[in-house]
Amino acid sequence: MARATAHIGTEAYATQIETAGRTLIADEPEGNGGKNAGLAPYDLLLSSLSACTAITLRMYADRKQWPMESAEVALHFYRDDTGKEFIDRTLLLSGPLDKDQIARLLDVSERTPVTKTLKQGLTIKTSLA
Repeated sequence: MARATAHIGTEAYATQIETAGRTLIADEPEGNGGKNAGLAPYDLLLSSLSACTAITLRMYADRKQWPMESAEVALHFYRDDTGKEFIDRTLLLSGPLDKDQIARLLDVSERTPVTKTLKQGLTIKTSLA
């Protein structure tokens, strides 16, 4: 399964992330004390969900040989007045898809691996090395 390692030194708040043989940089925006050198943690979370959604839709349309030309996945993370957290997801599907195909792709978007993980929640176990 997936693995990632993050390292932060003394420079606020640039963090080097190693995952899948690649290096990413995360940071906080200047308004939060960072230098905006990379994506903020919630931006990374939304990036994961949007990529998983787009990839899953492409795979499904390809498998069904449907004429989906492209899919755009727009996400917005926010908290309401009570502190409850939400992600609004909007899909823009291009191509000569019929209403049944569109309905099925909307349904598929609710069952992507990352969507299911976020909706069901997960256990996080923390220990010292």
